[in-house]
Amino acid sequence: MSALTDLLREWMPHQRWFGGKGREWSDVTEEGFLLDQAGPVLSVHRVRVSYADGATETYLVPLSWREHPSDDLSSAFVGAVPSGDRETYAYDAMRDRDASPPWLVHLVHASTVGPMHFHPAGVAPIPEGVPGDIVSTEQSNTSLVYGQEAILKLFRRLEPGLNPDVEVHEALRKTENPHIAPLLGHIEIDDLDPSAEPATVAMLQTFVPNASDGWRLATASVRDLFSEGDLHADEVGGDFAAESERLGAATALVHADMAKVLPTEPADPAWFATVAEQMTARLEAAIEVVPQLAEHADGLRAVYAAVADSRETVVRQRVHGDLHLGQVLRTATGWIVLDFEGEPARPLAARRELDSPMRDVAGMLRSFDYAARHMLVEQPGDPQRAYRAQEWAERNRSAFCAGYSAASGLDPCGDSPLLRALEADKAVYECVYEARNRPHWLMIPLQSLSRLTAAD
Repeated sequence: MSALTDLLREWMPHQRWFGGKGREWSDVTEEGFLLDQAGPVLSVHRVRVSYADGATETYLVPLSWREHPSDDLSSAFVGAVPSGDRETYAYDAMRDRDASPPWLVHLVHASTVGPMHFHPAGVAPIPEGVPGDIVSTEQSNTSLVYGQEAILKLFRRLEPGLNPDVEVHEALRKTENPHIAPLLGHIEIDDLDPSAEPATVAMLQTFVPNASDGWRLATASVRDLFSEGDLHADEVGGDFAAESERLGAATALVHADMAKVLPTEPADPAWFATVAEQMTARLEAAIEVVPQLAEHADGLRAVYAAVADSRETVVRQRVHGDLHLGQVLRTATGWIVLDFEGEPARPLAARRELDSPMRDVAGMLRSFDYAARHMLVEQPGDPQRAYRAQEWAERNRSAFCAGYSAASGLDPCGDSPLLRALEADKAVYECVYEARNRPHWLMIPLQSLSRLTAAD
């Protein structure tokens, strides 16, 4: 292996966006090209990781190169690589402001550089020559904010095909939906296999300044409630229910516009049966990771079986796929829905499948439960706080459903076996995630399963 490949093998497992943590590597290869040769030199590398279980993943790694080490970039340092009789120093280019302008320059000029193709949307000016600042909170992707005008999201894990985030935003552009941030352009790269489709590398959107994410606003409301020992959720100054209702309406309007510009089809009995089978299979796998799920298993199987027998009317369509309070922004004029790529861990083809809009509703309902209960983790034995958290969650879940119903004419939270099962399926997923990453939070989804599997 080359010196750079060795460095990447050591460096990548420590990055937040790397999805193969804890897996045994059997091999790693990299293929790179120069994207910009000004100061600093910017190169882009496709790193293919082969695992001992036979799986492979390909990651995109942009690097900036300097002749001398930089103290200001110590947190972005990848390593030193021999270059003749000296060394050159590699840095994570997404954390190097000096290396950030070329992405937008190439978009402005619709460039093709090596295997990479830049596609401006042509709907609004792209800021050229402005440095980008990294968004530190992201995990599976990496984003750069360029001033107050634009945000570039780099998709670290590459798969052939158009990323749903680009596909959905391109389609929604025809609707002028006020609840999305307009797409300014996207970048593709040819696959290493010439017969495969290009992979989406990045997308550029209008940046939404002076906005607060839904999770921050919702949890602030919960803190306000807990600080008022003798008031109910609807009596506290920080009551969030009106915002939850507006968010429900915004979600419904986005779903309606997605159905106008992207494919739809009625769900048939075979689809319901397949959904139930998939949920059951995920449950069985999750029990191996979270043994505590076993006590809920019979109830969950019954909830899933009700889906297989359901004859409720469902029109399948493209959906968000990973909707929660962290995926929405509140601006001065309303809610903005972000990140239509679906769950990044799922294969691209699965994320582009038609589904019920209730999957997004279920995700947001689970998020209200999380917002209400996350502060109980430190005081799990406080029954008064638990009661108030449940009251807050029920109030905001109901408000969200009311807003969705008013905007769509459909009551998403009525007697729907599918919605109940989708919520339960999401909670099972959360149990696995928390067991692996935040064991002290496992109580949140486990307690929700007690409610979701309780007999009516």
